[in-house]
Formats: sequence, C-alpha cells, structure tokens
Amino acid sequence: MTKLTPLKPADTARRIEAGDAVLIDIREADEFTRRHVPGALSRPISAFEEAHLRVEAGKDVIFTCRTGNRTAANCIRLENSVSGDSYVLDGGVDAWEATGLPVAENRKAPLEIMRQVQITAGLLVLTGVVLGFTVAPGFFALSAFVGAGLTFAGVSGWCGMAKLLAIMPWNRPAAA
Repeated sequence: MTKLTPLKPADTARRIEAGDAVLIDIREADEFTRRHVPGALSRPISAFEEAHLRVEAGKDVIFTCRTGNRTAANCIRLENSVSGDSYVLDGGVDAWEATGLPVAENRKAPLEIMRQVQITAGLLVLTGVVLGFTVAPGFFALSAFVGAGLTFAGVSGWCGMAKLLAIMPWNRPAAA
C-alpha cells in the first residue's frame, strides 16, 4: 500500500509543471466545473472506481479536493487506486488559490448542488422560525420538516432537496 503524503501548493505546482505528476480532483463534476486547478483531471469520488484511473508510468499522482478534508476522508480508497507514489494537495484548491497560483473559474456555472441545498435549507428553516414567531406557531413545522429531511439525507446518503434542485432550469446543461 502507498502512503498519501501532503504536498504544499508550490511543491505541487513544480511537480506538475515539470511533468512529474498528475493532479486528480476528486470533487463532483459541478464543483469542478465551477472552479479547479488548470490541467487537473476530474475523477469524482462518487464514481471513483468506475473512472478507471490511468496514469502514465513514472508520474506521481496528487489528489485534491476543495480543502483537503474529502481527500483525507477517502485516503485509503485513493491510495489503493495507484501503484506508485501518491500525494495530496495540502489544503486543496483553496490553499492553491490562497498561495496565488492560478485557478480556472467559471462564474457562470451554477453554484454547487450542495451549496444550493445549504442555502435553500437555511432559508426554509429561517422562514419557518420567523413565521412561527410572527404569524402562527404552526410554521415551526416547516423548520422541523427541513431538519428531518436533512437528518434523513445524512443517514441515508440520499437528499431529496439535492435531487429536486438538480432538475431546476438553472442547473440543466445548456442546449448545444
């Protein structure tokens, strides 16, 4: 088994620029589309094994996500996917950008689905609480319903709100 070793953004950039390494971004496609390190390959962790990671012989693999937390949480899966040395971009894409290194950003792409879920759920809970205090206590049920839905999503891994938001017009790919 290999060891997933942290690399600072500057070290990562040098290895990629020298052609000694390939950067694999494990975030979901909507996150990658919105913002990523130029030249990184998108291999979402949700379908990682199906992606059949192939890396040119002699190249190191450096994994990344937004902050490094998702990469750390999946380090065994990632380590087992490569035969040679593997690394993690310490601090993820956020640290890369904070160091002053370039990122490819598409501000026209919709916000990531999970950020949309967080915004929507937060607004619904806030609305339920405000209406519960100002209009009628029955509106507290809205907050309870959203809380129950989020709990179910966390336990089951299935989020109805994310599924619903994913089919909204602003999240559909533009017709060619």
